[in-house]
Amino acid sequence: MRVDDLRGQLRRHGVSGISALRKPELVKTLVKTLRAGGAGRRGSGPAGRAASTKKAGTAGRTTGAARRSASGAARTGRSTSRSVRSSQLISSLQDRPERLGRSLVTTSHDVIRRWARERGAKPATVSGTERAGRIGVLTFNMPGYRESSRIREITWDEWFHTFDLRKLNLIYQEQMRDGRQSNFFRTESPDREDG
Repeated sequence: MRVDDLRGQLRRHGVSGISALRKPELVKTLVKTLRAGGAGRRGSGPAGRAASTKKAGTAGRTTGAARRSASGAARTGRSTSRSVRSSQLISSLQDRPERLGRSLVTTSHDVIRRWARERGAKPATVSGTERAGRIGVLTFNMPGYRESSRIREITWDEWFHTFDLRKLNLIYQEQMRDGRQSNFFRTESPDREDG
């Protein structure tokens, strides 16, 4: 089993802080997690605590989607793309890409905010894609990158509410292979081919 596959399995079981572990340690951690019933460290650490206190739209109750997004776990479904399956999961601010140019995936609000802030990007939507008064396609207004008269800035609360409601993943890059900062990103739904 490849290191990426081991990390992916551990993250699906809610285990975080594994990006620096080598293959023998990953195997040992996976065996221990599976023997413990697959609970891993779900709900522990800052991401788990944030999930339990974060409002998810209904009287302070946290939905499963909000818990998953707070933990940063990638969402999967019937149309999960190869891009999501082959990307490295980044579930916390402590996780780092394994190499330059690596394709990454996250649902962590903190990770997404940091990525956007480092690029001067603001949460936005594409005007004309709204339906029944709901926010349309999610994007970022990024100076010098995705400038368009159709891009309309929205608040982070609106952006993340829509992101979680649609159960999206953010596929992105931190750096290109040559080390330059990358602005590549796209949102993708595991339940719909058109995201």
